[in-house]
Amino acid sequence: MTEKNKMIKIAILTLSDKGSKGERKDTSGPTIEKMIKKIGAEVSSYEIIPDEKTLIKKRLLSLCNKVDLILTTGGTGLSPRDVTPDATKEVIRQEIPGIAEVMRYEGLKKTPFSMLSRAVAGIRGKTLIINLPGSPAAVKENLSVILDCIPHAIEKIQGSTEECARHLKAVGRRQKAKK
Repeated sequence: MTEKNKMIKIAILTLSDKGSKGERKDTSGPTIEKMIKKIGAEVSSYEIIPDEKTLIKKRLLSLCNKVDLILTTGGTGLSPRDVTPDATKEVIRQEIPGIAEVMRYEGLKKTPFSMLSRAVAGIRGKTLIINLPGSPAAVKENLSVILDCIPHAIEKIQGSTEECARHLKAVGRRQKAKK
């Protein structure tokens, strides 16, 4: 949790042309929602919109500083309609390359296609934005790698000067509980 056990407020933004038309059920958004509970987060916004760069950018901007974290799912690949990273790069003010790098690195252990992800992560104002892939399995794999660092990242983005040691202890407790 963030400072003084403040609940982390997140927005989930699923990018899918078919999903936005009701032609495909979104299973990645619910996967995210289930996983983020492990870090004491609550979903305050959940939306499915088409793969339209202008619309994605507009929604990201409207959510910034209203939530602590925006997790997008979908649109991170190589097809012409995959524009989520492009929209995100136009919104963020500071990129956090290590987040996307570790997701790709860990993904390579499962599939060589992980290196084709264009996902990015960064900061706008007091909000952390992270692009996740579109499939539920890939969401689970990617989010599980970065999940423990998210509360600390949010605290730092929001100006905390607290030492990192408290978070390392919490991460250790969660990892022991998994075993």
